[in-house]
Amino acid sequence: MNSPVGVLLKQLVDFDKSNIQPVYIQIAQQIINAIQRGYISKGSVLPGTRVLSQILKIHRNTVVAVYDELASQGWVEIIPNKGTFVLVPEQTTATIKAGTQKLDAVYQYSKITGFPFQPSFNLASTSQITEAKYSINDGSPDLRLHPVYQFSRWYSAVMKRKTLINKWNQPNQSSYSLFEIQLCNYLNATRGFHIKPENLISTRSTEMSLYIVSRLLIKQNDVVLVGSLSNYASNMIFQQAGATIKTIPIDADGIDVNYLKTHFVKRSIRCVYVCAHRQYPTTTTLRAERRLQLLELAKAYQFAIIEDDYDYDFQFEGSAILPMATADASGVVIYLGKFGQSLFPSFQTGFVVAPENLISEAKNYLQLLDKQGDVIQEQMLTELISEGEIYRLMKKNIITYKQRRDYLCKCLESNFKDILSWKTPSGGLALWLQFQSEISLVKLAEAAEKEGLFIPNTSLYQDKKICAIRFGFGHLNEEEIERVIKKLKKAYQVVSSVYN
Repeated sequence: MNSPVGVLLKQLVDFDKSNIQPVYIQIAQQIINAIQRGYISKGSVLPGTRVLSQILKIHRNTVVAVYDELASQGWVEIIPNKGTFVLVPEQTTATIKAGTQKLDAVYQYSKITGFPFQPSFNLASTSQITEAKYSINDGSPDLRLHPVYQFSRWYSAVMKRKTLINKWNQPNQSSYSLFEIQLCNYLNATRGFHIKPENLISTRSTEMSLYIVSRLLIKQNDVVLVGSLSNYASNMIFQQAGATIKTIPIDADGIDVNYLKTHFVKRSIRCVYVCAHRQYPTTTTLRAERRLQLLELAKAYQFAIIEDDYDYDFQFEGSAILPMATADASGVVIYLGKFGQSLFPSFQTGFVVAPENLISEAKNYLQLLDKQGDVIQEQMLTELISEGEIYRLMKKNIITYKQRRDYLCKCLESNFKDILSWKTPSGGLALWLQFQSEISLVKLAEAAEKEGLFIPNTSLYQDKKICAIRFGFGHLNEEEIERVIKKLKKAYQVVSSVYN
């Protein structure tokens, strides 16, 4: 019983008799794990069946079953009258299905590296954990509106196409894919572009698009201008690329273009990031005159404009203003957009529209990040565009989102009439709510979470001049909107009582 192997097995092996898996299997797999990790070396003699039964306090017949199981898998050799000897089969990397139980306490993977590396403050996680039933986001669509059953049929049909295998086997085609051609046609028809496939690249998301563009465009300490209130995710990407971020004032007509003329000189700006259609987070639209001024200034000062059109598809009233990129004759605008926002996230895609030479370089970069791509997704989206399903689904969902926006404004009018001010946007899935009297938004979020409503820190905007929330409503139906507003009102009453 005092042999080294016996002592080791007593320390490592543990089992649970209430487990659905037989005890002898649990013990056998833990011994195999010990052999794989080098705790028990090849040629070692395992304790006899009677001795091991005493060590583990199990029946001797169970030990016999353990050794038979090990022998059947080639881990031990049982030689009559001599003992049970450890072997190492050829396939020593076989996966162990069971947990190692006590072995986990002996062998733990290191929590820190044994070498230095450069951590990034700019990429610190903004995610928060909550158990609240309801939440506010920055304007995401409702996944429940996705036509699951229809897509199941379409997905199944695409998977059965013989042409799909050919596309996988021939990823590098000399001509442009049918998806790229169809997406160009769709953007030309819906957003006023006159582009060809060589002006377009498709990515997994807008964030990936911006990451690739920033890597191509920005060098260390290059100046990137953003609105005084801007998208935190884009700011992190710019900072990670080494940019020096400076802010531009924002008013009711969008960013102040004249500010650029008075505070910057030619070639001092690398690029200006703007959401011309609906500024993030305030939802204000950049006025037409300012758009033209910005285009002229970009040409004169030789900087790039990154136009992020993150929610162009969600236009409720009137016609959406065409992107700045459609009026760009000087090649100064890089246009970022999302396609298929009415679909489940795995079917959505980001894209970049830009001059051909930049797109060519962006495709080279994309090959490093996402060489495989998603042929099934592209095939489905190609067919949904050509059959008009994307357009029909978008129009159908717009009606639903408009009703939700109007109902939210009605609930706000009833509960926050003299507390909040807001302007009903002509589109988009978020409202910009400004408190007329200053309160602590952090305290408000804490009080709201106690009521079962989660408000992420990334939706809170507060400084000496601003006390506001970007309230995303697209993922909430009317019943949920009413409940959320009531919870927000209770939280506000708790926090405001401290200030009064």
